[in-house]
Amino acid sequence: MGQFILKTDTTKKVINIELEGTFSEEDGLKSIQAYQQTINPITPADYELQIDCRKLNVTAPDVVPLLEGCFVMFKNDGFVKVNLTLENNPILKMQLARLGRKAGLDNIEIISTVTA
Repeated sequence: MGQFILKTDTTKKVINIELEGTFSEEDGLKSIQAYQQTINPITPADYELQIDCRKLNVTAPDVVPLLEGCFVMFKNDGFVKVNLTLENNPILKMQLARLGRKAGLDNIEIISTVTA
């Protein structure tokens, strides 16, 4: 089961999203709905989107189109920058980078952290 936490920092103009676990299509749709409610009162073009994927599992093939739709949504919302932070997970990094390119999300940065 996938879990998500959304927080808006209006002072720093950052939206923080924490993702954890394995998302089903239902989990993905719930997170998209929560995301849309979070960005409705703000102007995304003034904000940076920081997504913590350190506890996220590789996305199952049947849910990939939903994830790709999220990347397109981030692009259309026009964030200043989109940062994804991962643990040292090369497969997830490749998957997210590929989906970002496919969605045309040019301002994405994927940061890998290594924990001992």
